[in-house]
Amino acid sequence: MKPRDPQLHRRADRAGGAASDHQDGEGRLVHFAREYGWRAYAVPVLAVVTVFVLINMVQNPGDTVVDTAQSADAGTTGRTPRSAEGDEPTEEIVPADLPIWDLDEKTLPPGGPYAEVGEKTFYEVGTPGASAGKGDELVQRYVVEVEHGVDTTGYGGDDAFARMIDATLADPRGWINDPRFRFEHVTSADNPTLRIRLTSVGTTRELCGADIGLETSCRTTITGEDSVILNESRWVRGAVPFEGDLGRYRQYVINHEVGHAVGFAEHEGCHTDGELAPIMMQQTLSLNNAELRAFGATGVYPDNNNTCRSNPWPYPRPAVL
Repeated sequence: MKPRDPQLHRRADRAGGAASDHQDGEGRLVHFAREYGWRAYAVPVLAVVTVFVLINMVQNPGDTVVDTAQSADAGTTGRTPRSAEGDEPTEEIVPADLPIWDLDEKTLPPGGPYAEVGEKTFYEVGTPGASAGKGDELVQRYVVEVEHGVDTTGYGGDDAFARMIDATLADPRGWINDPRFRFEHVTSADNPTLRIRLTSVGTTRELCGADIGLETSCRTTITGEDSVILNESRWVRGAVPFEGDLGRYRQYVINHEVGHAVGFAEHEGCHTDGELAPIMMQQTLSLNNAELRAFGATGVYPDNNNTCRSNPWPYPRPAVL
């Protein structure tokens, strides 16, 4: 008999050991799967995914998981996102995949209830006494009012509405950054020069003198008094260009309509593509010159495709007061 090959013997031992280990391993795996259920499969998958993510991060340090700026542009404006150079589209946007803020910009966004019809009479709200600004040329003594039939409880109540008016008019980014203007919150008994009113849709259309189906606000003297008319539907729902930010939209609509009341009668177009919109641009409807021009304001908006970013302030980068 030939002597036994020690290499073959060792290989046989390893093979036998491996088979034994394989059988033991199967038993442990079965026991583990029975003990932990779906987690037995999920944990290894997650571990593999994590490894791939870490490798990608090391190999491509300039990439991000989500390009937030581009995603926001695509989701809120509906325009094809542009490359880093800003020249060519980088991908096609599928309308069905866009979020709710890709509504037509003229559309009233979805949201809470508002009054379609009010009683066309008003009551004072808030606490008089707030004041701000120098007033070298004009002091606006304003009273804050809500139309009977408008229910303000859904957004904090009457006092919350009045406080928003006071805070916006006293903000250094607002009209008081111009030393010509001052604002004082008074009562109707104190001979106000301006009435700031929250009104139903029907009353807004009547006082603003037009029913164009776009749900806007206005400044008017139709009643013989200087009045800022704030459409409750917009106060509740906002406007698509503001991407669901009701606070910023409310600041905008106050500043825009009060801007008319302090002497800025004309609207203003977007001067440079991508910059903050002028406060006197009709941002409720669009941030794009061509779209606003299509509404018929050909003498105001340039015949170009400049698109600004939403901005609620006359002086978004205020000088020191």
